Amino acid sequence: MESKPDAGPATALTDAERSRDRLAQSLAIPSWFATSLGTAIALQIAAAAVGLGDDRPILVLAGLVPFLVVAGVQLLRFRRRNGVWLGGLASRVVFGTAAAASVSYPVALGLAVWAAYADRWLLVALCSVAGGAAYGLSGRRWIRRYRAEPAANARGESAVLLALVGAAAVAGVALLVANA
Repeated sequence: MESKPDAGPATALTDAERSRDRLAQSLAIPSWFATSLGTAIALQIAAAAVGLGDDRPILVLAGLVPFLVVAGVQLLRFRRRNGVWLGGLASRVVFGTAAAASVSYPVALGLAVWAAYADRWLLVALCSVAGGAAYGLSGRRWIRRYRAEPAANARGESAVLLALVGAAAVAGVALLVANA
């Protein structure tokens, strides 16, 4: 009579993978999650462009407030609703490190600032809305990708990296405001 090898660790690993997959499929995204983030980003882009183009640097800083409030509220709503934190959700969706958001945001911001310096205010609005829409759609796309392949998409950027990028962004805004 042959004895079977211990299946304990392999079974535990398979169960953990199934549990992760079930969690990914059952995640409840709070209402207006991506839409509110996209709207806040559109306001931030518009405020930065108007602040720089119309020589009102306080608007550059003021534009960050709606985004930070919306980001915090939506992350708390997600946590309360699901009982978990997803590092990928915070970094990729909320703070825009997903590929589509990290490309569309600086393009929209750059075009909006250029339009503001050229006194093309309708173009500022259009660039802001387009940038916010792309940001929100990028978040929705990441959520779909996470649900399809949670193992490949679960990790976000490290907190240290996000803090360094955030500090660089704050320093950049401070330099813009100081030189305006």
